[in-house]
Amino acid sequence: MTDLLAIGTRKGLWLARSEDGRRTWTLDGPHLLAQEVAAVCVDTRRANPRVLAGIQYGHWGPTVMWSDDLGASWHETDSGAIRFPEDTGAALERVWQLRPDSADRPDVVWAGCEPHSLWRSTDGGCSFSLVRGHWDHPHRPTWEPGGGGGAVHTILPDPASDRVTIAMSTGGVYVSEDGGERWEPRNRGITAPFLPEPPEYGQCVHKVAVDAAGPDTLVAQNHFGVFRTEDAGRNWTSIADGLPADFGFPIAASPSAPGTAWVVPLVADMQRVPPAGRLRVHRTRDAGASWSESATGLPDASWTAVMRDAFCVDEADPTGVYVGTRDGCVYASADEGESFAVVAEHLPDVLCVRAVQLP
Repeated sequence: MTDLLAIGTRKGLWLARSEDGRRTWTLDGPHLLAQEVAAVCVDTRRANPRVLAGIQYGHWGPTVMWSDDLGASWHETDSGAIRFPEDTGAALERVWQLRPDSADRPDVVWAGCEPHSLWRSTDGGCSFSLVRGHWDHPHRPTWEPGGGGGAVHTILPDPASDRVTIAMSTGGVYVSEDGGERWEPRNRGITAPFLPEPPEYGQCVHKVAVDAAGPDTLVAQNHFGVFRTEDAGRNWTSIADGLPADFGFPIAASPSAPGTAWVVPLVADMQRVPPAGRLRVHRTRDAGASWSESATGLPDASWTAVMRDAFCVDEADPTGVYVGTRDGCVYASADEGESFAVVAEHLPDVLCVRAVQLP
């Protein structure tokens, strides 16, 4: 078994491999050098795993590229994998999220982009179609960009139904129960302190993850606050008590242990650094009733940040936890966040990490 970690940065993609149970790692790269890789995924549903990267060419603009040989060669659709229909009057600015669907939908891949838009591929990510039900939503003209831009940054397809849950900065959480035709906001209980009244939508939700308890149970890191829902987003409650700060970008949930999740707190609002400059991962095992700090292997005097997709967990036993920082460091834990070891240092600004196990 090989553990593979894809690391997208401001200036390219690196692939880290571990052959010894995630104790040591070898680094391969850079791939796609000098190209921003803000989104990456590894699609393991295929005979040969496919690495998909949402890149920003700079002069030539954004697109999606893929590799079926773990980075030895890269391909892109001649006319561009993601192109807005002419009637929209829009142009692609950035690919924020790439998400393979379930094993029962083997060629379906989702993409979340800027401007706020959701895309669906039925050919493994070579080409995408705009999800018009989302694009034509009457709320869209009022979705404002977050500090980093207008991002559909979370896509959570339910493998057992046609439900798709997304989150946007800004806009909040929206859910479709019919595969993308109709959408409704589900943000009740998520705060927006920059607005005078609790809104139906418009929250700056930074990331959402599915709890192992089932598809109705989600956790969210908001611009201010950490929240949990057990009714598919219809009602959210705060679980931030016990954290040193309720601001942050990422959140991840265990794929196997209900009630277990991890966050990386930052001091709000403009500082956006770890409290007291100590980079720490905080874990709950009881659905947010309490939190514990993971310190072993993580640095003090670290005035950096972890972005929303530069943090992930794997499906191994015990669960692995992975952290990438804006100062180019990547840390891995093979014991559910109890301790961390360095995977890489001195990379460019880390934007996204994704971990999978390969046979």
